[in-house]
Amino acid sequence: MPNQSSDSSELDIEFRNVTKRFEDVVAVDNVSLTVERGAFFTFLGPSGCGKTTSLRLIAGFDQPTEGDVFISGNSVVGVPSHKRPVNMVFQQYALFPHMDVAENIGYGLRQRNPKPGKQEINKRVDETLEMVRLSGYGKRRAWELSGGQQQRVALARALINHPTCLLLDEPLAALDRKLRREMQIELQTLQREVGITFILVTHDQEEALSMSDLICIMRDGKIVQSGSPRELYDEPTSRYVADFVGKTNFFNGIVAESSDSRVTVKCDSGHMLVGTQPKGTASLANGTNASVAVRPEMISISGADKESNSSSIAIPGQVMNRIFLGEHSEYLVATEGYGDVMVLTPKYIESTSRSFAPGDKVEISWKPEAALILGDA
Repeated sequence: MPNQSSDSSELDIEFRNVTKRFEDVVAVDNVSLTVERGAFFTFLGPSGCGKTTSLRLIAGFDQPTEGDVFISGNSVVGVPSHKRPVNMVFQQYALFPHMDVAENIGYGLRQRNPKPGKQEINKRVDETLEMVRLSGYGKRRAWELSGGQQQRVALARALINHPTCLLLDEPLAALDRKLRREMQIELQTLQREVGITFILVTHDQEEALSMSDLICIMRDGKIVQSGSPRELYDEPTSRYVADFVGKTNFFNGIVAESSDSRVTVKCDSGHMLVGTQPKGTASLANGTNASVAVRPEMISISGADKESNSSSIAIPGQVMNRIFLGEHSEYLVATEGYGDVMVLTPKYIESTSRSFAPGDKVEISWKPEAALILGDA
C-alpha cells in the first residue's frame, strides 16, 4: 500500500481529489477536504448527497475509485477497516445482545493481538464507563437500558481503543427529540473531554449546527460549502445552502443595480428589494437571476397602523396562520407581490407588545442588511 505522508502534521483526515463510483453512479465527486486534529466535523446533506460514502471511505468500508485518503498523515488507500485507527458508532448501535454492558465495551480490547490481560481490560472498561457516565451499569444487558444509555455504551465501545477519529453515522436518529438534544450536549462534552476528532454524518441541520466546529455541506457528491455553523447560517454562498441550513424566505428576481456594498433586485412582481452579497462571492452583474434571502427571525411584525421605520423595508400583509412553539411564535403572512412570508417572533417580544391572530392586518419589515442576495446557482 502507499505510505505517502501528508504535508500537515495537524490534520487527522485529508481527502485529495477523492472520487467514488458505484458502476454509473458517482457517489463522491473529486472531493478535497481537511479535518484538523481534535475537531468536531460534520458532513451535512440530504439522502444521496455523498456524506455516508465519505464516512465509509474514512472507515475503510469502501475504497476510493480515484484520489487519496489520509489519516494522521498516512495514506490508507487499500488498508482494511480493522487496521485503521478509527472506530464507528452506527445509527442502530449494533450492541451484542448476548453480552452485558462491560463485555460489549471491552470487545475491541479482547480482539487485539496481543490481547491485554483481564485486569487491564476490566480497568479500562471501568474508566470508560465512568467517562460516559454509566458507572455501575457493567453487568446490565442491552435490553435493560434506555435508548440514551445504549447510545453511551456504543460510544464507550468505540472509544475504549483510543481511536484517532470517532466516526458517527446518524447516531441520534433513533432517539426522541428531548433525548436527542440531551445527547447532543453529551457528545459535545465528551468530545472536549477525550480530545479526539469526531466526524459526524447527519441530514439534521439542527444537530449539525449545535455540535460542530466545522460543517461540510454536500450535494450530488460535491462539497457545496464548508465553514463554521455561524458562517454557514449567516453567510451562505448559494440558495441551496441558505435553504438547507435553517428557515429562509426567498424573493426571486434579477439584479437591477450592484455596487460594492448594496445590490438591488427587481423581483418577479416588479417590486425592488435591497440587500448585500455574502462575503467571498463573485459580484452579480445587472440582469443576473438572483434570490433575496431573509431569515424569518430577522423580520419584525407589527400592527398595520404602526408608523414604519424609514430605514427598513416595510410590506403590508395579512396573517394567514400562527403557530405557538413555546419560545417563539411562527407567523405566515400573505403579502401582495411578495407571496407568503414566514416570521418568527420571540416570546419575550410578544410578552411586551402584542400577538396577532389569523385575519389580522399587519406590516412586516426588515433592515436591508438582513437580506442576502444569492446567485441562482
